[in-house]
Amino acid sequence: MRMEVSHTFAICAYKESAYLEECIQSIRKQSLKTNIIMITSTENDFLKGISDKFEIPLYINRGERGITQDWNFAYQKANTDYVTIAHQDDVYFKDYAKYVVKYLEKQGDALIYFTDYAEIRDNKIIRSNKLLRIKRLMLYPLRFSMFWGSRFVRRRILSFGSPICCPSVTLVKKNLPSIIWEKGFRSNEDWEAWEKISKMRGKFIYNREILVGHRIHEGSETSIIIKDGVRTQEDYIMFRKFWPSFIAKILTRLYAKSEESNQI
Repeated sequence: MRMEVSHTFAICAYKESAYLEECIQSIRKQSLKTNIIMITSTENDFLKGISDKFEIPLYINRGERGITQDWNFAYQKANTDYVTIAHQDDVYFKDYAKYVVKYLEKQGDALIYFTDYAEIRDNKIIRSNKLLRIKRLMLYPLRFSMFWGSRFVRRRILSFGSPICCPSVTLVKKNLPSIIWEKGFRSNEDWEAWEKISKMRGKFIYNREILVGHRIHEGSETSIIIKDGVRTQEDYIMFRKFWPSFIAKILTRLYAKSEESNQI
């Protein structure tokens, strides 16, 4: 019974996403059934209707709004050991939850668990492109379980960018603080969180199976942020956590070129 209640998908929903039902359906079709909740700070009839249709509890964040505030709110509303903050535009392949429990039940000191992912463009699943290959290369050391607990290895990986797919991450609540994401970032809130957690004692568990489909489209927050230049500013802030200024500037320019893959 425990395996059925140890994990929660906490869906962060905003306004009226055309992809929300597809996200929910992918979660409902998991080979291991888990808890599902939905949170929003943009309360509306559309989301209430979705909540009623799929019988998913809907929690309204009536406090401070923002991406990080909503993610923290969702994290705190989940009452299970393992929590995945699901993004409304993305999908989870059927064995995602099964592997979460399979890996984490064996690793009592895990901090986060995450998987490889594919991109969804024009409703087509793209399992390999230049950006995905680069991220897989960056994560190569974590294919080996001997490095899961190495703070040195994961900080070296993060010092060159964030190859960790945010919606693929499951957080282990008992080993983490109550606030995961800090205010102030619009684009690199996930990278900032992994950098902070990377300093802690415990494991970053990487499953190289492709278990998440991350949607790239013009309406996504990532695409909007790249267009208005916020991402580049935040990239520099993050690189400065690892490198002196002149190296951080070089890496920021190189990273900006890779972000072109997120443009439609």
